[in-house]
Amino acid sequence: MSNCPPEDKMCETLFDRSYLKQGTMAVPVPSHGLSVRWKEFVCGGGAAFCNIMISYPLNKLIFRQMMHGVETSLALNQLQKEGLSYLYRGMLPPLMQRTVSMSLMFGIYDECLQPLLSYKTNPFVAKSIAGIVAGCVEATLMPFERVQTLLIHPKFHKQFKNTADASLHIAKHYGIKEFYRGLVPILLRNGPSNACFFIIRDEITVRLPRQDYIVYQGIQNFIAGASIGAFLSTIFYPLNVIKIGMQCELGGPHRSMAYEFRYILATRGSKFANFYHGALLNISRAFLSWGIINASYEIFRKMLYTN
Repeated sequence: MSNCPPEDKMCETLFDRSYLKQGTMAVPVPSHGLSVRWKEFVCGGGAAFCNIMISYPLNKLIFRQMMHGVETSLALNQLQKEGLSYLYRGMLPPLMQRTVSMSLMFGIYDECLQPLLSYKTNPFVAKSIAGIVAGCVEATLMPFERVQTLLIHPKFHKQFKNTADASLHIAKHYGIKEFYRGLVPILLRNGPSNACFFIIRDEITVRLPRQDYIVYQGIQNFIAGASIGAFLSTIFYPLNVIKIGMQCELGGPHRSMAYEFRYILATRGSKFANFYHGALLNISRAFLSWGIINASYEIFRKMLYTN
């Protein structure tokens, strides 16, 4: 309950919507106590679980386009030839990684944001710092992405049976460092994209009309999250292409991000536009994924915070 007097309806409305406006920046109402903040971790993890179970096949199709720089029809033909038994191959690492990653993204962001706001930090600066910190913490989970890349790549189909087999092989023959091949593009992607997501999301939320019906709330949250996710995913798409290019190798020297960029650029006709092979499908995947994440997050949040 808030400390607003019963007659102050405006104050109640602001607390019900879980944010305030400070100047032109939407600011979440600070939560009080760890007994409340753990719920952000649960909401983020639950949203990611729902997303991966629905969108994995589309994500795998886009990965093939990123990896080979081919058109949608050719990538789809590759998956059809491999058969249904390989369609969900490699799903366990992203399921685990994204569930924990989204849990950290929302939870760590809230843990960092609230103290910054309590010290009267500029809301834009506070959200940027919290988003970057959350993104860096997420990067510790990149071994899941690393293993997924190897499992999806056709040349490793016969070498690795599953996630455990690939992980043990890497740890035994190459060491921990091999799990973090491609760390730099992941850091450059995670931090800025997280900060942008939360800032844009809050600004959109504070300007959208309040919906009284759950169905309309869900649709509105889905569209808001989908639009932001598709926009940011397109901006940071080349970093994912570079990351996949670096992680498709097993053993050997760890090439720098600059070297990998020049190498991919040269192999794709020296046209930067060719980095965007698969971008249209990626927009579709991001639209679906972030729509599901945002809508699911709000559903979990409503369930936990109203009990």
